[in-house]
Amino acid sequence: MERSCQENPDECTAGIDFKIKTVELQGKKIKLQIWDTAGQERFHTITTSYYRGAMGIMLVYDITNAKSFENISKWLRNIDEHANEDVERMLLGNKCDMEDKRVVPKAKGEQIAREHGIRFFETSAKANVNIEKAFLTLAEDILRKTPVKEPNSENVDISSGSGVTGWKSKCC
Repeated sequence: MERSCQENPDECTAGIDFKIKTVELQGKKIKLQIWDTAGQERFHTITTSYYRGAMGIMLVYDITNAKSFENISKWLRNIDEHANEDVERMLLGNKCDMEDKRVVPKAKGEQIAREHGIRFFETSAKANVNIEKAFLTLAEDILRKTPVKEPNSENVDISSGSGVTGWKSKCC
């Protein structure tokens, strides 16, 4: 999230962080309200309360950390239990710039995304690979299913969290 909102991201999220980002999609300025939550177990209870109003959720795992990938199924179940039924979800395998330390094959990320009918990207917050593309794609998906006549249709809430273990833990 830091990479998407600022030129030079600095620290890992410890708890919850909130940012506003304005993007232009389909000729409209869209304000993204981005809630970045740490994926560690101790933030689990806090995190679920942020699902309710979310229109989009990015689940991020660390390709160099098998445990973070193993947690994705748990986070997907958690989203099913606590988020709105029509919430857009996206899976991101972060740290793709660290190929020499990879322990989670790209095919595994693609497989779990396919099984759950969600989009998948590999990203690098550090090297700025696919970060903007992931946010814009999720925002476009949300915008596509948002009714045009909705009074607040220009505010899109993307919660980047719900198990953002890879992005959060040991990202620095």
